[in-house]
Amino acid sequence: MRNSSANHNLTAISAETGETSINTDAPLDLSILCDVGDIVKINPRREDNHDEANGKEEADQVYDNGATADLSVNHNRAQPHHFAYLFAYALGNVTTENSGTGKKHIIVPREGGVDKRRELPSMTVMQRLGDSIVKRRLNSLFVDSVSATFSADDWVKVSGSLKGTGKYEENVVQEKISALGDATSLTLSQKVHGSTVEERLDSIHAVFAETAAGVWEEVTVTAVSDAATAGLTFVAPSANNSSITYKVLFVPEEDARWTFPSRVAESPLRVSEMDFFLGGTWNGTAFVGGQNIGADIQSISTGYNNNSTISFVPGGGGAFASKHERSGRSQSLKVDKSFKDLMLQQYVKENATFGAYIKCIGKEFAPGEHYQVEIIYPKLGVLDAPVSVSNNKLQEAGDFAVLQDDTYGSIIVIITHQMNGFAK
Repeated sequence: MRNSSANHNLTAISAETGETSINTDAPLDLSILCDVGDIVKINPRREDNHDEANGKEEADQVYDNGATADLSVNHNRAQPHHFAYLFAYALGNVTTENSGTGKKHIIVPREGGVDKRRELPSMTVMQRLGDSIVKRRLNSLFVDSVSATFSADDWVKVSGSLKGTGKYEENVVQEKISALGDATSLTLSQKVHGSTVEERLDSIHAVFAETAAGVWEEVTVTAVSDAATAGLTFVAPSANNSSITYKVLFVPEEDARWTFPSRVAESPLRVSEMDFFLGGTWNGTAFVGGQNIGADIQSISTGYNNNSTISFVPGGGGAFASKHERSGRSQSLKVDKSFKDLMLQQYVKENATFGAYIKCIGKEFAPGEHYQVEIIYPKLGVLDAPVSVSNNKLQEAGDFAVLQDDTYGSIIVIITHQMNGFAK
């Protein structure tokens, strides 16, 4: 029996290998853990004909203008590869080098587009809803924004917002078959998914018979054969021995494209293992100087936004969009900390610029080698740093402007773990 429990949902992505062009399939290589409510939303673009003279007071037709897609992914116990795939596809420029027995991925914003139809690399995504309800495979999802939060005594969290062209396919198909109204069996054009009788019955979502013009009645299926052209056995919908139309909604035998790849088990990151340096300088290889204020941090929140648009342009097909553009990236960094010195207040007074460095260390994947996430901001300014009271303690809230440094840009994300690469 099909199970609608959301805990059975699965999500897989083409993490390592990006799509070669827009709306082109890429191999799925990573299944990811995310929130149970993280479900791809297909956005149909429909409009009726209320503005056309149709001889009636109200609309009598709906036009199909294709669809787009959206997906929010939330990793509430973030692992390094969650940061890696989100920032790799959001920033678009990844350099990978060896690091001991592992790999170090250095991710920075891309300058220039990928091709004429994409300003960033795109990924293929597949989802399963429930344990056997439906699988959807979607082309060309772009990471529009990434946010991360680091709150005291909590897991590190990272989330992303993805925008897609709306090109997708499902593992559920529909066939229309003509047969007699008093028939008790039908033969499909292909094999039904499932190795047992129960599994094949679960793969039949619905059978309807048009017992009269425009009248569709559900038919009860009692058996499904395992033949290459599956035979259905059911209760006859009527005593009518004239030909009628049947609609069968079912899951055909699945090929390897519908198989979910393995997950990677990495150390989830805790904020207790995070350091935060403020006021130092990035020299191209290391963050030097500054003050480690990690012990005084209540929370840090970061934001990165590409401000993307997905559009329908000539030569792309009408059922889905065929162009991705950015209108300009924007970023944010906010820090809530104990108020124990005048460092931030002095930065405000001087209108100073400086760097910041977030470093999260996980467990060892080899002796002396740790899972690690680093986020470097080479150049910041302070917009505001109000002081307040919380639980009878003085607090300071730093709201920073993320600026673009002439040499090192605006953000550098470095992931150290054992995966080979991202968005290639």
